[in-house]
Amino acid sequence: MPPDSVAQRAGAIGLDKPIYTISIAAEILETHPRTLMMYESLGLLVPHRTSTNRRRYSQRDVLTLQAVQRLTRQHGLNLNGARYVIQCLRLLDKHHIARPPALKELDITHVEL
Repeated sequence: MPPDSVAQRAGAIGLDKPIYTISIAAEILETHPRTLMMYESLGLLVPHRTSTNRRRYSQRDVLTLQAVQRLTRQHGLNLNGARYVIQCLRLLDKHHIARPPALKELDITHVEL
């Protein structure tokens, strides 16, 4: 059986259910936990907090950060640029306007910024 993508598993679990610890989310995203803390301090996402104040990331959080990472790593944008491009893509999609060729495959369906 082929491995499922994060997006495919998202439907089975629920996109907004806080399930990943910071270390697991960092491993999935192939980044350092401090990077996730920086993203939080910049307002890119706000993970759920447990009663003991531990961060829990949802599938939606992971999908959002994957889109941001693709824009920063593959397209050379900074974080504010990535946020702006995602907002622009959302508008293009809403008004049925064709995306630039380099961004046609970027999935922002479940991204919240």
